[in-house]
Amino acid sequence: MSGPNKDLGMPAEAGAEGEDDRLGEAEYAVINSMLDKINSCLDHLEEKNDHLHARLQELLESNRQTRLEFQQQLGETPGDASLRLLEPPTRPQPSLGQTDVSTHQLA
Repeated sequence: MSGPNKDLGMPAEAGAEGEDDRLGEAEYAVINSMLDKINSCLDHLEEKNDHLHARLQELLESNRQTRLEFQQQLGETPGDASLRLLEPPTRPQPSLGQTDVSTHQLA
């Protein structure tokens, strides 16, 4: 047998039944070894996936907490913030004809 992608069939000139059994057992041993390696890789991937999932859950909770803190600082309830996002931003209207002379000093 030369690798996992090659044919695992029996040689054409296998003589006795005992020789066939030995080759069959060897093939099963190779297949079992490959399956063990695949299983090990899958276990490793599952551990990584679990770790990433846990980290993403932590990040999500952290973002929720931060958003709630910002909303509390702004004096909003969580529902107010989501409604405010749908409204266009308000701009202060300029007052016509009124100037503040106290801020300008004459030389």
